[in-house]
Order: sequence, then structure tokens, then C-alpha cells
Amino acid sequence: MTIEEKKPTVMVSGGFDPVHAGHIRMIRHAAQFGDVIVVANSDNWLFRKKGFVFMEWERRVEILNAIKGVVLVDSVDDADDTVCEAIRRLKPTYFANGGDRGKSNTPEQAVCEELGIELLWGIGGEEKLDSSSELARKVRDFDVPPNRETTRTSGR
Repeated sequence: MTIEEKKPTVMVSGGFDPVHAGHIRMIRHAAQFGDVIVVANSDNWLFRKKGFVFMEWERRVEILNAIKGVVLVDSVDDADDTVCEAIRRLKPTYFANGGDRGKSNTPEQAVCEELGIELLWGIGGEEKLDSSSELARKVRDFDVPPNRETTRTSGR
């Protein structure tokens, strides 16, 4: 494959801790624009920001790499809580943002404009489908009383 035939790359970023259906939708939508590079926050970054790591880096990488369209999963631990350094290093064609991001809360916008990287908005849907923090909170707060049997009440 020559440089002229090289497929565009689309960078998505986030904690992915834990990976959920909203992340899958975002990555699949991003894959419509090119090969997907996932930049996931390191365990150190997550601990610094949230105070805990729900799913270790290696597990998140394994899941993310299994999603069709993903060609690279890279770690980020920028002290400024952005992925600007990763954008400069990886130079994607596009920087994709989910439905919870906009021009007012995307600090990476300036570096993308500087490097000629097109920003994509509403990738995966205009609204945030799930929240990793909320899912982790539900698990953390889940308490089964001692000596009580639990039964599955829903599912397929």
C-alpha cells in the first residue's frame, strides 16, 4: 500500500473503565471514517482523576483490540488531563468526540486545528449512552445481604 492509498485514521479517547456499549457504538461509528486508534487513559491517570481503577489496563486493551476497526490501542497519562500529546505523536486524520463532548469542553481542539486534524462530533450518538463512572459506582455500591440467595430476574 502506498502513502496515497493509506486509509485515514480516527482517534477516539477516554478512560474506557469499564468498557461499555456506548464505547462500542462510538468506536463502530468512528470506524466508518477510517482505521480507529483508541487512546485510553492509563491506570495512573484513572487513579489520579477518580481515585480508583475498575478494570486494569491490560483487560481494557484486550477488549478494545477485539472491536472491529481498531488498529491500535495506546495509553495516555498527560498531566494536563488531555490527549494533546498523543494527538501530536500519532497525527490522526480525524479526532472523534462522543455525544457528551462539544467545542466548549474539548481542550484538544486547538492542537487539532494547529495540525490540520479534522474534528468529528457526535460520534456514537448525540447523547451519552452509558457512564463508566456510574457503572463502577453501581458495582461498588452493590451489596448482597449475608445468607440470602440471589436469583436472576432479567436477561436472555
